[in-house]
Amino acid sequence: ILSSPVSPSLSKIVGGRPAIPHSRPYMISLQLLGSHICGGTLIHPQFVMTAAHCVNKMNLQLMMAVAGVHDLKNPEPSWQTFSIQRIYLNDYNEKYILNDIALIQLDRPATLNANVQVAPLPTQGQPLLMGTRCLAMGWGRLGTQLPIPNILQELNVTVVTFECRRHNICTLAPRQRAGICFGDSGGPLICQGVVHAVDSFIKGGCASQRFPDFFARVALYVDWIKSILKGRSTGMMKMMIVNYSQ
Repeated sequence: ILSSPVSPSLSKIVGGRPAIPHSRPYMISLQLLGSHICGGTLIHPQFVMTAAHCVNKMNLQLMMAVAGVHDLKNPEPSWQTFSIQRIYLNDYNEKYILNDIALIQLDRPATLNANVQVAPLPTQGQPLLMGTRCLAMGWGRLGTQLPIPNILQELNVTVVTFECRRHNICTLAPRQRAGICFGDSGGPLICQGVVHAVDSFIKGGCASQRFPDFFARVALYVDWIKSILKGRSTGMMKMMIVNYSQ
């Protein structure tokens, strides 16, 4: 997650709870040289949705995506590991953290089973009302100065509108000092069984309580996403395609 004292910063789960093993089968660990750096969501057997800042300017030949993970330090037969063939960005603005969404094309389709599943998307433009209860998750730090957990963490949060921007969905954990933190970036916000948002940035440190957590609003990009999944671009939005398979 992106972060700064009062400007944006990248994220983790603070004040959450360990997820039931393999209860979030769409959750992906993006790793650099074998270490977790960001989350992602499997939205198609061969495509992962994540935050643009997780992959922008990265050497993707050094990255891999791992599905079927619960404990980062405990490899299991459920793990499926992929190299990254291609990345799609949608006019990402690094300065203002706008359009902080990316699609990763894996080197091959995932094998779907009880531990590896695809998450459903919202419809284009689908609203998400204030007060909606959602679930955030990730392997992000347990606090601004604390380590990354090995076990997937999750946290119940509520959609809020104060301090938020039109392109974002914002959340708070009511009556708790809890929220996303460094390492949660790119992971999903699940609301009503749908991946409505991608973990983007925080302000004022992890679980500051002064500011909500910020997510990229997936419903703004569904047509773009579907055009990529179908193998074509609509031409409506600037798209960057980088082929790393050579």
